[in-house]
This record gives sequence, C-alpha cells and structure tokens, in this order.
Amino acid sequence: MVSLKQAIRSGLKDCLNVHQHEKVLIIADEPLSDIGFPFYQEANRLNDHSTLVLLPKISNNNNIPDGVASLMASSDVVILTTSRSLSHTKARRHACQCGARIASLPNIKADSLIRTLTGNYKSMINKSRKLADILTIGRSAHLTTPAGTNLIFSLVRMRGYADTGIIHEAGQFSNLPAGEGCTAPVQGSTQGILMVDGSFPILGKINTPVRMTIKDGHVIRISGGKEADTIRKLLRPFGRWGRNIAELGIGTNPRAQFTGCTLEDEKVVGTVHVALGNNISFGGKVNVDCHFDCILLKPTLIIDGKKILENGELQV
Repeated sequence: MVSLKQAIRSGLKDCLNVHQHEKVLIIADEPLSDIGFPFYQEANRLNDHSTLVLLPKISNNNNIPDGVASLMASSDVVILTTSRSLSHTKARRHACQCGARIASLPNIKADSLIRTLTGNYKSMINKSRKLADILTIGRSAHLTTPAGTNLIFSLVRMRGYADTGIIHEAGQFSNLPAGEGCTAPVQGSTQGILMVDGSFPILGKINTPVRMTIKDGHVIRISGGKEADTIRKLLRPFGRWGRNIAELGIGTNPRAQFTGCTLEDEKVVGTVHVALGNNISFGGKVNVDCHFDCILLKPTLIIDGKKILENGELQV
C-alpha cells in the first residue's frame, strides 16, 4: 500500500518536478500542519532550500500576510496546505505572475493524498484537456440533476481550463489532487435552479439539499434546512459578488472519491460543480475574497446540444 510519504514524494517529483536548486515554500495553517510538515520533510530531502511557514487558522477572508505573499513571489515552488482555499487570492495570482509553480491543497486529508497522488495521470490529463476544449468552443450549456438542478449558462467567448496536476512550467497553477475541465460562464448569463445535493466547503456532505434560485448570474434566494442557513451566513460577508455564479466544472479523476472534502469531490468522475464568488482566475471579472464550490451528483450536462454527461456518466 502507498504511504503518505510516497504520495507526497510523487506530488513533489511527478506533479511539481522539484529540483535541488529551487526554492520551495510550504504554507500551512494550524488545522493542516499535519500535512504541511510532511511536505516540508520530503521537500527537504530533495533540496536544501525548503521553507515551512505555519499560519494561524485562516479566517473567512483568506487574507495572506504581506510578508508571506512576498515569500511566495520569490519562490520557485509554492505548496498551499491550508484549511481554507488560497487558490483565488491576489497573492497566489501575483506569485504565479512572478514565475512560481503553485499547488493548492485546501483542507486535504492524508487518505485523499494516498489515494490520488500516485498512478497514471495520462488518461485524466487527456480527458481534462478535451473537456476544456469543449467548454472553450461551446456557446451554451444546460445542466440538470435528479435532485432538481435546472440551469442554463452562456459560454460564448469564455475559455476552458484543464486542471491536470502537472505543474512543470514557471507560472503554472493546479489543485492537488487535480482532475477537471472548467470555465467561467459569461457574467450575468446563468439562470435557473441550483440544488446542492453533494457537498459544500466547510459543511462537507449535504444532508438536506439546498435550493438556490439564480437570476442573471447571481443567487437571489437560498432555501432548505440548517445547511441552507449556514451557507447564507458564509456568503453574507461577501455581499452580492459572493453570490456570483463563478464556475462550471466537470470532474475527471478516476481515483477521486466522494468524501465530503470539496477539493476531492469536485474531481470525482461523474460530478459537476458550480462555484460561487471569485472567477478572475478563470478569465472572469469578479475579484471577491471567496470561492465556494457546490458539488452536484448524477448530473446531465448538455453543451450546444451534445450530451457531455448523462446521469453522472461521462459521454466523451
């Protein structure tokens, strides 16, 4: 059986292609120090320029201290093992612009790393790139689920992105585990009903589906049980832009399992995620300090009249 050390070593070598002379920065907050420290130990075995920064538990606004942001920008490789995602922060984008290769692993668990960070990436990469091409070429999308999701999106002139986990070139960024094709829908175009029946960041697996009514690209109403109340509270500090429909993504990782950890759930083959909040990393224009992925189960996704997924089964 693969050990945590072996999985981390694979992430450093196969995914990030770390070399001896490079500056490697691992950032962890207290809840994920048990993941950040093993990454630091393994990175130290590969080179003599590894640094671990331990932060207090990251709050809702996901702000990165200026000194840490400067360290990120001056590093060759940055690994983000934090309880809240730092993927959509200004500091992360700036560090990539400065040439850092960055992997983000928000709220990752050891068993997820062991399960997903070893093996053959080729099929996942090819599928992610194919879906990214479909999303780039596509003009309109229609998403439904048995739980009641019924959404339409415009994709006109929006670029698709492939999250492959291969981060070998300066400025590249990916999640680990990786495995999705995604895009930002046209601003203000999304209409309909989103029923969140899979998982949601911080909450984990959803027990009672949460109904979100979407008009002109924004969530205007959230209803359901206690989980709906929690989601309203999570979104409240970010105002209208926190309710922006930011992303449409399709999972492609055959090793990923539905566990309640959003990072892994959104990579599961046969799931779709619709995100709220920041979309500037996907070519959108909304730069708010949040990005919440809503995981949907057994989706049917039609793009320009062609079925991409049917009841959770990939058709491409």
